[in-house]
Amino acid sequence: MTKTVSIIGSGFSALSAACYLAKAGYKVSMFEKNSTVGGRARQLKKDGFTFDIGPSWYWMPDIFEKFFKDFGKTVNDYYELDKLSPAYKIFFADDIITVGDHMDQICMEFERIEKGSSKPLQQFIATAQDNYNIAINKIVLKPGLSPFELVTKDTITRLDQFYKTISSEVRKKFKNPKLISTLEFPVLFLGAKPNQTPSFYSFMNFADFGLGTWHPKGGMYEIVKAMKRLAESLGVTIHTNSNVEKISVENKKAKSLTVNGQVISSDVILSGADYHHSETLLDKNYRQYSESYWESRTFAPSSLLFYVGFNQKLKNIEHHNLFFDTDFENHAEEIYDDPKWPKNPLFYANFPSVTDESMAPEHCENGFFLIPIAPGLEDTPELRQQYFDLIMSRFEKRTEQDVKNHILFKESYCVTDFINDYNSYKGNAYGMANTLMQTAFLRPKLKSKKVDGLYFTGQLTVPGPGVPPALISGKLVAQLIQNNEV
Repeated sequence: MTKTVSIIGSGFSALSAACYLAKAGYKVSMFEKNSTVGGRARQLKKDGFTFDIGPSWYWMPDIFEKFFKDFGKTVNDYYELDKLSPAYKIFFADDIITVGDHMDQICMEFERIEKGSSKPLQQFIATAQDNYNIAINKIVLKPGLSPFELVTKDTITRLDQFYKTISSEVRKKFKNPKLISTLEFPVLFLGAKPNQTPSFYSFMNFADFGLGTWHPKGGMYEIVKAMKRLAESLGVTIHTNSNVEKISVENKKAKSLTVNGQVISSDVILSGADYHHSETLLDKNYRQYSESYWESRTFAPSSLLFYVGFNQKLKNIEHHNLFFDTDFENHAEEIYDDPKWPKNPLFYANFPSVTDESMAPEHCENGFFLIPIAPGLEDTPELRQQYFDLIMSRFEKRTEQDVKNHILFKESYCVTDFINDYNSYKGNAYGMANTLMQTAFLRPKLKSKKVDGLYFTGQLTVPGPGVPPALISGKLVAQLIQNNEV
């Protein structure tokens, strides 16, 4: 008899798991509370402009290729992928660093900033590449069940890299603060400060400089559409506008979901929704982690986001732009150490229409602006407007142009929206940070310890935040379900 699997949510990890489980012969149904699939990777269309609401960076193209290959497909079967050249710009107070699309260009830029820096850069990236091969091909493919998963001949020889930090390793090799910020930036995708992130995670630097930055034509939502098509072709049934209200347990076995008031029985239940929220759908005695546990975890930041339509093409920008023209350390402290609205925040600006004309009307530009903030902060319209005015003034100054008078519209998204739309714990945007004490087997488990037949996937569990890790998380939990539920 075919076993049934009910999946809560339809983000990258949930879609990934759905595909693998359907391929393995399970009857899979997905329940998404919002009107479209994709979880945090939704899309906003307005007046001819197209915005990715969530993820906007396409890194680690090999992970996407491996995913589709598992189903006899390729990325090219679903969407067109372009490598960005340059990858991105970093605006500092007194200079601009342009990160090219291959190492020769990047080395030249490092030499311009700090003579002699290209040699230690090449050494650093060589180590990062080795770490990438170990991490992506071995470590992240483990389900986080035991500390012994990390014990291999490769990791034993790199044990020191789990106790040193990215920050200490970078600062040992480079003295110029701009180069330090450039090399510390990629680990921000892991959700923690560089001085709290193990140096082994330098593999993110290889993902950046070695593998490059890419763009799927039409935006990141093209990946969601591709995975939805794949899932449905494998027999997955997807229900939108379907809010899961309760997970019912009988004899310590997951029994059913209550969806929009209707009880739906299932052999296996998998949640790709926020882990903390998912456990609140259970009676208290079946929850694995207490409120004090979640309160003690280091969470990745939340974000204040703006989606802006401009009535003209903008100057002096690239597809991806980082504004590091204020103090990196101060902003990090205001996120992690003393949570508050930042005084002078760093911010990120994304203009897909620079390289993809399908994203905006002719002679116009679409802008996505992101300010990282601490989760759980007060979120009001007045604060949103205050920070929009702040970053627009800095953007105009650093890019030497007037943009405020060319805004057709703006939409914002912040803590309250993350909570309302995704049931996100404290409105975090990226899940739980990958610090030393929140890595691999130390993260919340894929399989419930208290309820048989109940599983979890996504950025609060293994392997961690980011779109590529989400694809892997879905694969890991699908394998775990197959191993435990046969």
